[in-house]
Amino acid sequence: MSVKIAVVTGASSGMGQEFVLKLDKEQQFDEIWVIARRKERLETLQEKVRAKIVPMALDLTTAAAYEQYKEKLELEAPEVSVLVNASGFGVFKPFSEISLEEQLRMIDLNDKALIAMTYLTVPFMKPGSCIYQLGSLSSFQPVPYINVYGASKAFVLSFSRALNVELKSKGIRVMAVCPGWVKTEFFDHAVQDDTITYYNRYYTAEQVVRRALSDMKKGKDVSICGFPVRAQVLATKLLPHRLIMKIWCKQQKK
Repeated sequence: MSVKIAVVTGASSGMGQEFVLKLDKEQQFDEIWVIARRKERLETLQEKVRAKIVPMALDLTTAAAYEQYKEKLELEAPEVSVLVNASGFGVFKPFSEISLEEQLRMIDLNDKALIAMTYLTVPFMKPGSCIYQLGSLSSFQPVPYINVYGASKAFVLSFSRALNVELKSKGIRVMAVCPGWVKTEFFDHAVQDDTITYYNRYYTAEQVVRRALSDMKKGKDVSICGFPVRAQVLATKLLPHRLIMKIWCKQQKK
């Protein structure tokens, strides 16, 4: 009999860690495979959950990490009930002031790793399984000064919604989780100067994850936490993006 597991990337902190805690409370898993670069942070999760924690210290910007994950799946042949792709990072700076290496790493982690993890995991999922993909409010509009990050999250939204349709016949659900500002360690890397100074409202990782789990049960393909954020998303659908960008730049005093 296959071992029932959840797989969570970016599990060492923030949204990923919160998904581990919430999933363990709501569902029964034999194991939770937790993936991030900091193994010691992953190991501390065992004190907080019922399921057996299986830490995997992987750098998901490398092809070697995908191969190692693939080999473990093929060796153990688990039933993956939940996949959470929460790895990712952003940099809040003008495009020309971010090194090419960092721009490409952002795309590798936010998009390429998400594609690879999803592709490798789906064959081990059964009807009733689900996939949470971490997008952003930035998924819905072009965002100057968070340019590449926003574009990478637009990719996540489009890919996830389309894949949800493709996997419907297999009984596998896919949902993009698109929060506004969430105060986590994400900001320790993203905010490097005063390029972005206006943050209208913060949510907690707990609020966002709780909403995501609820929205998955309701059959949604996109989860947006908070009425103000949902109102902003509606505005991006009704107003020209040129105007949306102008408002954003005015808020940031650009």
